[in-house]
Amino acid sequence: MVLPVAVRRWLGTVAVLAAAVVAASGALYAGDSGPRAVDLRVWAAAGGPGTPWWDVAHAVDLLGEPAGAAVLVAAVAAGCLALRRPRAAVLAVAGPGAAVAATTLLKPLVGRTIHGGYLAYPSGHTAFLTALALVVALLLAGRLGLGPAAGAALVLGAALLGGVVMGWAQIKLGAHYPTDALGGWCTALAVVPATAWAVDRAAGPAGGADPA
Repeated sequence: MVLPVAVRRWLGTVAVLAAAVVAASGALYAGDSGPRAVDLRVWAAAGGPGTPWWDVAHAVDLLGEPAGAAVLVAAVAAGCLALRRPRAAVLAVAGPGAAVAATTLLKPLVGRTIHGGYLAYPSGHTAFLTALALVVALLLAGRLGLGPAAGAALVLGAALLGGVVMGWAQIKLGAHYPTDALGGWCTALAVVPATAWAVDRAAGPAGGADPA
């Protein structure tokens, strides 16, 4: 299984809550063309767009671009296949792909813009790296046989790390409002568990060498 039994129930709850945040935030920011007060506060705390650390932020941003994303996904999928985890390899492609697809569909629905017309909410880059981090964490949690507490710490910790790293880059580059990054993070938290469940459902109980 790619969705370990130990984390299935609480991760499902997290996914529902994350979906609610995405929907509520999307309704709140619909049609916006500028930052809200919370965005300005986060920008101020992070130093806002500027030259310090810009090269690092740009390098991180490239990981979410098509070429960089393809390399990362291929590397994770290849690692899963090397470990004889075909279901996980499928999830390595389907999870981030579904998360990015969800942000692509949501952007025109919400209609929030930045820099004079670029659709901004939710951040696809943040959703991608969060989703990939979730896939890797789910693989490790299942392979190590972690219990609910340890599994929760690993999966949520990985998701938080991926979201913070890419979200910071998007904020630093001025590519997204901070709340866009939060929306992308929550989108991945909502979509990846559902995708993992679907992969397990499609593969069935005897879906290859993928022990729980």
